[in-house]
Amino acid sequence: MTGPPILVGVDGSAPSLAAVDLAIREATLRERAVRIVFGDIWANHPAWANNDPASELAAGLLSEPQQAIRDATDRATAQVPVTGEVLAGDPAAVLIRESAHTDLLILGHRGRGGFPELLLGSVAIKVAAHATCPVIITRGTRPAGGDILVGMDGSAADDAPLGFAFHEAALHGADLRALHAWYRPNLSDADLVLRDDTQPEDTAHAQTLTEAALSWSRKYPTVTMYRELTTHRAADAIVAAASSALLVVLGARGHAQLPGRRLGSVSHAVLHHAACPVAVVR
Repeated sequence: MTGPPILVGVDGSAPSLAAVDLAIREATLRERAVRIVFGDIWANHPAWANNDPASELAAGLLSEPQQAIRDATDRATAQVPVTGEVLAGDPAAVLIRESAHTDLLILGHRGRGGFPELLLGSVAIKVAAHATCPVIITRGTRPAGGDILVGMDGSAADDAPLGFAFHEAALHGADLRALHAWYRPNLSDADLVLRDDTQPEDTAHAQTLTEAALSWSRKYPTVTMYRELTTHRAADAIVAAASSALLVVLGARGHAQLPGRRLGSVSHAVLHHAACPVAVVR
């Protein structure tokens, strides 16, 4: 095994177990271990601190966090080393802190708390906005034969998510689809969608994708990249394209966002509505 373990946050919910499954698949491809963490705000409470964890385990009396860790580690495969631990603290704060010790963090789109109708939980939002490593939020399913979709806005911030997307495509043996959207509110219903097999009307936008991908294409020569340009709103275009994607990769924020904002409006919208896992890369 090379490199730090892939970090996955759990809370006992079905989405968090889906995150464990995804982490195991990613770890297998990367030849990494998996580290499962449950952030428990009550872990250091005096009511629990005086209990003997060893005797509780021997008696089969698992706390909710311990049971969640056991359920998660039981999903491990023989090929991937898996460890699990309960860490004291707010779940989002714990994962953000621990993100400094890994290069990939995975968690479910929502946990056991909150309202069932919520599309995205507060922990997922906070971690995606503040983690120091790339974060994959599980959503929907990963279709067999799907491609890796990366959203680009033409800014310097495109480089990190593009590199991550190329790496994912190489690992999965998938094609890479680079989508660049620019919205023109004065256009009619004759929306312009340009692909590599057409003559681009706006060569500047097409050139943006070509130049941004040049160095990564040389590093990953086995990855086939397709350019896609559209005049739809970026979030709408990416959510629509995600229906057939294996993974969506986005930057944390675009060049048009306010300086103090940690998660851009496009990333925020896609995290809420995409039909497949979404990676946010800082």
